[in-house]
Amino acid sequence: MDRRILIVGTVPYNKKMTSRAFDAYFGDMNRDCLCQIFSHPMAPQKGHCASLYQITDAMLLRKAMGKSTVVGRQWSYDELSDSSGDPSDHVDTSRVFRKLYRIGSRKNAFTCLLRKGLWAKRRWCTEQLNAWLDAFKPECVFLSFSDDFFIPEIALYVARRFDIPIVSSIGDDYYFNDRFSLNPFYIIYRSKYKKLIRSVFSHGGSAIYISDKIRDKYNSEFMLDGETVYLSSELEHRAFRPVDTLDPSICYFGNIRQGRNESLSMIASALGTINPAYRLTVCSAQNDGDIVSVLTKNPHVDFLGAIPYEEVKRRSVESDVLVIVEGFKQKHINATRYSLSTKASDSIRSGAAIFVFGSPECGVIEYMADTGCAEVCCDPKELEASLRHLLFSVEFQQKCYTRAEEVYEENHLPAHSRAVFRQVVEKAVDRYGTA
Repeated sequence: MDRRILIVGTVPYNKKMTSRAFDAYFGDMNRDCLCQIFSHPMAPQKGHCASLYQITDAMLLRKAMGKSTVVGRQWSYDELSDSSGDPSDHVDTSRVFRKLYRIGSRKNAFTCLLRKGLWAKRRWCTEQLNAWLDAFKPECVFLSFSDDFFIPEIALYVARRFDIPIVSSIGDDYYFNDRFSLNPFYIIYRSKYKKLIRSVFSHGGSAIYISDKIRDKYNSEFMLDGETVYLSSELEHRAFRPVDTLDPSICYFGNIRQGRNESLSMIASALGTINPAYRLTVCSAQNDGDIVSVLTKNPHVDFLGAIPYEEVKRRSVESDVLVIVEGFKQKHINATRYSLSTKASDSIRSGAAIFVFGSPECGVIEYMADTGCAEVCCDPKELEASLRHLLFSVEFQQKCYTRAEEVYEENHLPAHSRAVFRQVVEKAVDRYGTA
């Protein structure tokens, strides 16, 4: 029998955003045993949860301004859309609130502190919310970690109200990733945030992690016994075929922030040196002009913008080479030191050759190097030679293909990931009940 789990996170189920991670945890669970509180202004879709409760900045802002407004909206499964939708579709279509949300989503210490004030408990903790929670009666809180205050605060409130454990999902190093700053807002933000997170961990429960590297750090620091739950992949697995060196399809899908745009541009230029006809295809939803222009100005890049996930899956399997990159600047390394992108599981599953480029200190670069199923380049001076090795050595391509099949079986099988997650939850609930 499944435990009743309340998910607390920023973003609801959406095939373009969070379904990949959620499916690795909840893919085989009874929908009636899952509910979620979320804060993003998008309309949720049919997914893992029977019911969702939405609280947005716009609702709280209207409340703070003294307007008569209902804070919180319930969504039942039957009224949810089952289409892929668009993550930019907001429930609140007001231009003012959409603009304010974009401003608030540009994370810095000052805006985080402002949102902390906006999300005061007296505004979001309503009779309607408590009635919804009481009807569900959660046995465990699943906290999808973020660097905001209100998500952990809501998780802690629910856990204390029902005297149940918190299982934290940790994919990024929000706690330890400090930087030197004399900015008083930053100092206040980090002090208050870290105090809150210590309260979450001291409440009781466990954690799941995106990689062994971040697992070992948090388990050791907070005396936890959490486990790594690797993300799985929906891609079909194709038979081996050598790279088409006359007209290779070399593709990157995903985020181009954190210096990834610069790394991709370097790869494209190196490809152009190897063969002027070679090109790098980049598909990303990023629309920041300064970030995108690094790629659009490169004559060896085809920037296609955002494409549906179904097309991403198709293109991934059809590609000769899939690219995984991270940035080389220290600030980019600090931000991605423990991250393990969904591109890792997709690339490993696809059957395509994999080219990895970035600092060895970045989580996904280290993981791909350790698993030995890709050409990994950590030095820009060796970029062209590394590309040549992958493109023209069929023997090496075959070796990586075979190893990728082994790594998928070892780490990324959906059934294995879900079983590990269930074990963590069961152990946390049983131990909390006897503490």
